[in-house]
Amino acid sequence: GYRAVTLDVRGYGNSDAPHPIAAYSMKTITADIVALIQALGEKEAVLVGHDWGAPIAWNTAILYPKQIKAVAGLSVPYVGRGPMPMIDLFKDLYKDRFFYQLYFQKEGVAEAELEADIKKSLFLTYLSSDARGMKRILREKKSASFTTLNSQKKTSKQGFLDGLPHYKTMPHWLTNKDLDIFVNAFKTSGFRGPINRYRAQNQDWHELKELTLPFTKPACFIAGDLDPVNFFIPESSKERIKRIKSYYTDLRIFKLLNHVGHWTSQEAPEAVNTLLIQFLQTLAHK
Repeated sequence: GYRAVTLDVRGYGNSDAPHPIAAYSMKTITADIVALIQALGEKEAVLVGHDWGAPIAWNTAILYPKQIKAVAGLSVPYVGRGPMPMIDLFKDLYKDRFFYQLYFQKEGVAEAELEADIKKSLFLTYLSSDARGMKRILREKKSASFTTLNSQKKTSKQGFLDGLPHYKTMPHWLTNKDLDIFVNAFKTSGFRGPINRYRAQNQDWHELKELTLPFTKPACFIAGDLDPVNFFIPESSKERIKRIKSYYTDLRIFKLLNHVGHWTSQEAPEAVNTLLIQFLQTLAHK
């Protein structure tokens, strides 16, 4: 009973992929989302976003409150605007250790690594952060995932894919047909646009003074209990959950899905869709 629209964010698939880093600022991408809503003939929408899509959804609601009725974020919660630009913060935190977002900052380097063999790059990335990959990493007591990669000493030759676990078989949630679709999308767009989103974070900090806590619109947050974004360190999970809940004044659904890693909606599609429908139903009654 709901009209659902999905899109390739700029830089992905068949959408435009401009070259400049500034073209991927959060202000620019949120404006894209509102323009799409208007182009579809709608006055308002509920946004659902995963990973980078979640901050895009949260921030669009802050910047365009009249057009966004509510937001469901998967994996990445709303965190407002930090005390300093994110890339500057990461430089202080990681210093002599490898961190993927710092590795992404030098233009052309990560693109060359990932585009050399797109299928291998996506395969390793996806399988390192699902439930199976995260269980293996935790079992081996490594702190290397596509999100952290923070236990390794930095070397001049180290790349994003180095140290990620290798598997010969597909997980239950991913098929070869799925992977081929993703590979073809990145063959069309390349990786510069997606990586430029990481490079634009300091620009975002200077432009987005509106991103204050808490988030006041109706909200839903869903994540896997093995998602490295929020729950990589088991002993701190209770504190993290408490802090995440404090970011909202109208958090109608908060759910951690058992035995689910980073790819929330793909690893647990029925559970996620059920929760999203429940969330949408609350909007009609409150």
